Amino acid sequence: MPGQPPVCYTIAPRHPEAHLFEVSCTVSAPDPAGQVFRLPAWIPGSYMIREFARNIVTLRAESDGKPIAVEKLDKHTWRAARVARGRALTLTYEVYAWDLSVRAAHLDATHGFFNGTSVFLTVEGQTDQPCVVDLLPPSGREQQGWKVATTLPRPAGELLAAPPMGFGLYRAANYDELVDHPVEMGTFSHARFEAAGVPHEIALTGCHDCDTERLCADLSRICAWQIELFGAPAPVDRYLFLTMVVGDGYGGLEHRASTALLTSRADLPYRGMSDASDGYKTFLGLCSHEYFHTWNIKRIKPAVFAPYDLASENYTRLLWAFEGFTSYYDDLALVRSGVISVEDYLGLLGKTVSNVLRGSGRLKQSVAESSFDAWIKYYRQDENAPNAVVSYYAKGALIALALDLQLRAASAGQVSLDDVMRLLWQRHGLTGQGVEEDGLFALVEEVGEGGRKGLGRRLSRWLRDAVEGTDDLPLEALIKPFGVEYRAEAGGKGPTLGVKVAGGNGEAKLASVFDGGPAQRSGLSAGDVLVAMDGLKLTATSLEAQLARRRPGERVEIHAFRRDELMRFDVELASAPADTVKLAAAKKASATMRNLRKGWLGA
Repeated sequence: MPGQPPVCYTIAPRHPEAHLFEVSCTVSAPDPAGQVFRLPAWIPGSYMIREFARNIVTLRAESDGKPIAVEKLDKHTWRAARVARGRALTLTYEVYAWDLSVRAAHLDATHGFFNGTSVFLTVEGQTDQPCVVDLLPPSGREQQGWKVATTLPRPAGELLAAPPMGFGLYRAANYDELVDHPVEMGTFSHARFEAAGVPHEIALTGCHDCDTERLCADLSRICAWQIELFGAPAPVDRYLFLTMVVGDGYGGLEHRASTALLTSRADLPYRGMSDASDGYKTFLGLCSHEYFHTWNIKRIKPAVFAPYDLASENYTRLLWAFEGFTSYYDDLALVRSGVISVEDYLGLLGKTVSNVLRGSGRLKQSVAESSFDAWIKYYRQDENAPNAVVSYYAKGALIALALDLQLRAASAGQVSLDDVMRLLWQRHGLTGQGVEEDGLFALVEEVGEGGRKGLGRRLSRWLRDAVEGTDDLPLEALIKPFGVEYRAEAGGKGPTLGVKVAGGNGEAKLASVFDGGPAQRSGLSAGDVLVAMDGLKLTATSLEAQLARRRPGERVEIHAFRRDELMRFDVELASAPADTVKLAAAKKASATMRNLRKGWLGA
């Protein structure tokens, strides 16, 4: 058909009650040898093979109204038999969508959401071709009034005729663009704001009580600060925060002009709320994190991600820079934009330091190793993860902090990590050239030399040692010149068992048992359910209270169920480690300290 794009998709919430999307893909010029189709195995930003093809329920092909044979080649690949030259080929399939997360697809009678990687098959050999997708409305009476939120652009001829947030035709320059614009459909609430002249929108699904005016005002300041950091103009003409609001949930996934978010209802601001709650600060940090990815990983990205291979793992040792540095800037943007106070920021930073110190995995695995093994370890954590895995998010953020502090202190505030990020944007974000595995070290050296001779070379070596080694960072010494006091203390009032208790039905079930702790030495294991200490019943809430009455060195008798067997353990309690870090602005700070702190935090 003249003027028809090479690849056309339709997607319809055909059976919301059964959680089924119906998708079709029409190829105008299929491969004469037989057209191959493939569904991605993972989604960028979430580094684990997720096997989205397992959600395809039925699949059939036809051409010119006649059925065409389809052969499955492997877990996520199909090949349709050859069709007559000049004839189009259409593949129609159902996708089961019941994953309430930011990574896949979800559909019920109240709303629909999908990432393209979960629903759109690639047309092998034509992934660089333009395509259109027709978003069809549901047919049920309950779904009348549904609208659409996405940053997919409309075809040129549809711009004036199509209603805002309406169903209908959308376009993409290629497959990579098609799957980088998630779609929400339903009766969500909607708000708009501007940041640095760029229109931004928020779509809130499942929200019943939110002060959207305050949320928009805070996000506007955060987004404007980030645009200013990298330099206007922003790399997007429009940005969308797609937010699913639930009773208890947390998550985010970045896209080129939007983000998909999952948040707890209690974490949103409500009308009349005075000070920002801890939950609201956490939500703003999540929004800030995903927005920062608009630059740092969506456009500045590892060379191995340019382009992505969505059929298998893409290994890089650089996630400490792309996720860790982003995790540093997410909360930093809140304080530097004036949304939270310095006191609030230092409280958040102290929690990050504490979280890293509480896992002995940091002493066994470097952040570079954690990045490389994300596919099998970080995204597949088990009960032993605290003893074996370090978070390239959290420790990566502390490495960014330590690098920033050293650059600022040694150059008297002349250079900072901000300059490294801007240089990354100029050299890689604007050019599309991926960052090589050792590329960050050279950029840090270049920026550091601009602040003081010899500084860049020294910090480049330090950074390599920090990301490839397992030593703790000297944060107390590094933060002191900024007039910030660092205090480490025990997290609880009494001795410790050296365990993490799982949440749930109130029972004291052990989620993790920490290396070298009293519980591990006595033989207790993850999965054990503690039922009594010295003859007194234990629950998840009473365990801490009973420990508070004890002293380090005391021996206690613990009874626990392992599977269906009741076991007895003799445990010698130990002193709680000083792994809770509190940071505060020093009351007595020199003018030099205050100036450095103001340059760092903006206040």
